[in-house]
Amino acid sequence: MRWLVGWSSSAGPYGGMQHNGAGRRNGGGRRNGAGRGVDHGAGYGPGYGAVPGSDDPEAYAHGAHGAHGPDGADGAHGEYGPESVRPVGAQLLWGGPDPLWAVGDWRPDEVRVIQADSGNRIAVLGHCGATDEELRLGLYTNRGGAFRHLTAWPGSYTAVANVGRRITIAADLAGVRPVFHTPWAGGNAYATAALPLADLVEANLDISHLAALLACPDAPEALGDGTPYAGVRRVPPGHALVLRDGSSHEIVSYEQAGSSVLSAPPPVDADTAVAGVRDALVASVRGRLEAPRHAYETDFDRLDPGPVPGMGPAERRAARGGRTGPAPGIGADLSGGPASGTLALLAAGLPGMPGTVMGTGDTEAGERLLAVTFNDLTAATRGATSGRGPGGSAAAGTGTAGTADSGSHEADLERARTIAENPRLHHLVVTGGEEALPYADLESGPLTDEPAPALITAERHRLRLSAGSADHLVGLGARQVLDAHPARLADLLLDRKRRHLLRPVTALARAEGAERGLGAGRSLVVPATVYRAARRLARTSYRDGVLEAARHLRERRFTSPGQDASGDGGGVGDRDSGPNGVTSLDATLAALAWCRPGPAARWMTGEALAEVSLRLEAAAMARPIMERPGERRARAALARQAANQRVLEQAAEVRNQRLHAPFYDNQVVRACRELPESARVKPGHRASVLRAVLAGAGVREVPPGWGAPSYASHAASARVGLRRAVEELVELFEAPLLADAGLIEARVVRQALRAAANGETLPLDGLADLVSTEVWLRRLLARRGSCWTGSAAPRQRAAAAGVTPAQQRPAL
Repeated sequence: MRWLVGWSSSAGPYGGMQHNGAGRRNGGGRRNGAGRGVDHGAGYGPGYGAVPGSDDPEAYAHGAHGAHGPDGADGAHGEYGPESVRPVGAQLLWGGPDPLWAVGDWRPDEVRVIQADSGNRIAVLGHCGATDEELRLGLYTNRGGAFRHLTAWPGSYTAVANVGRRITIAADLAGVRPVFHTPWAGGNAYATAALPLADLVEANLDISHLAALLACPDAPEALGDGTPYAGVRRVPPGHALVLRDGSSHEIVSYEQAGSSVLSAPPPVDADTAVAGVRDALVASVRGRLEAPRHAYETDFDRLDPGPVPGMGPAERRAARGGRTGPAPGIGADLSGGPASGTLALLAAGLPGMPGTVMGTGDTEAGERLLAVTFNDLTAATRGATSGRGPGGSAAAGTGTAGTADSGSHEADLERARTIAENPRLHHLVVTGGEEALPYADLESGPLTDEPAPALITAERHRLRLSAGSADHLVGLGARQVLDAHPARLADLLLDRKRRHLLRPVTALARAEGAERGLGAGRSLVVPATVYRAARRLARTSYRDGVLEAARHLRERRFTSPGQDASGDGGGVGDRDSGPNGVTSLDATLAALAWCRPGPAARWMTGEALAEVSLRLEAAAMARPIMERPGERRARAALARQAANQRVLEQAAEVRNQRLHAPFYDNQVVRACRELPESARVKPGHRASVLRAVLAGAGVREVPPGWGAPSYASHAASARVGLRRAVEELVELFEAPLLADAGLIEARVVRQALRAAANGETLPLDGLADLVSTEVWLRRLLARRGSCWTGSAAPRQRAAAAGVTPAQQRPAL
């Protein structure tokens, strides 16, 4: 786990700090709060705290290249007085009244500090494609107050610009690299993780935020800028935190949103927009290839000794022993989908250094990239067993879905094998059985910053990623940035582009007829149904739409029981019928709203739903929103998926490995937003754009079935995993913390788990939200120690008071 933390304070012991060259040294001062010490101890799992193998902050000093490194030679932690406080396992980037630390196992090339002159500096943490000179020029430009250019460099990174006493730190557009802040010591502390700030201010749990996260997970109106920790705030995606003079702070947007009052700006030509996506994606992948290669020391203890009589390459690899960590160099997922296939082919075909490190025995001559495919061994048996419950009882309506899922899984594997025939790819198939199903091994695992559904699939992803490379490319996020959210149909109506609705609604009618076996006359009703729903959304104001969602929560009016929340953000008509019988039409109609309850809301208590409805009403009445419904819903869907991706990286982390998701990079997100809506809503748009990206890079042929949707296989594996782990999950909810908080009734959730395991039509995503939140709460409360050390460090960790019972919280 890696994060950065700093603060800007005009009071407390930090007003008297000095550091070499620019200034002040710690001269004491008053303690934070009551001046409490630190509670030393091990964290829960390898999540937050010191990096294993060293408790000495000096051990995290890194070699800098060029102008990189801490500000001044005596910027070590030992310079601070007895009243100091610092993160555990931290590396000081600069001191003074506005110090900044990097915490965790950062690589040398992932931390860069550029000093322009006295008091002006910039730190970039992560993978950034800008040169030192470009960073220095960006710092000079920031002197006048501009900061959007700090987010325009290729890569995925966090930039902190310090000009005098003004600090600017920007969150990314998607939400994979967020920024958090909280009032502290007469000023403000900020970090790229919420838990360290919660430890710093000894924050308790924000049960109201957890209720909103379960009831309306993709509604910014319900979530606001809160976090699971009371008092710790989040900077929204596309915004920057600006701290001035150690006391004031401001949240400023650096991206302009579309207006529902004014007509949309003239759209960019479709070919020009696709060319922009191609250039951004190629630059993002090329930046990863140009970065230094990383490898385990043990990889070079297993060098191939050369030809041995009677032994081929495979036998020599087996004799040298298996690898205990990620392979050296760069690799990529190869699931058979268009996103992962595009990244793998781009990384293997771009000129420059190969992604593999020759001599380590992981690849043969000419193979430039390690491509990893996950083969779920349980998928082959789903067609025969999906209609049976845990005790062999029949589960109506799931046998056909299981057979379709098995065929979809085989088609994905066949496409992956076809792509892997490229001689530049070294193909590795990782198999997983019941141990890799969702809900497996929930008792172990690291503590993550926030709860997310990724916690239930962490073991599945960890098994695949452990066979990957030290730098591993994943295709996550392509669906959210390239596909059209169904609510964009309303945006087309606002722009009087009705004719562009013809193709998506026709494809939707065709898919509906195939999924439900409807006749031609019945499927002709689908376009009119979708058009009426889109027109209703276009004519509904933001305030009325949010108030309607609040009313649905109070009245417990939810969508059909099988509604799957994962349909949010997908392409119109590009979704398979899942094992719950939810069709493309169901998902599209449910998404045509300003705001809607989440799938877990049906199992929450009336008091919790009423509390969330008050949040929605307050947000609706606070100020008008001028965004278009489709654009706003698409941004919310992207932010939710990015938050889940961030938790996945923490929960499934493999030591010395970095996951790279180029589709979440700022320049890729910006390029994708330039795609015209009329082209975006066409069926198969994502696959056609990625095919054009490959064609521009010289790859002319793609395998048959390129872009075929395969979402049903994920839902089917979730149902099988739930069936396998139902007894453990029921035991988990015998005395759940969520019930102590007044958010659920344990008996109701236990009944729902057993019913879903027996094949009853229930929203599996809602159960995943409940289970992941309960698991996260237990890991948080079982944690020991703090992220901070020093004589002035807080004595109590975050959430030391535990879960506040509902009857002890203030009444509504």
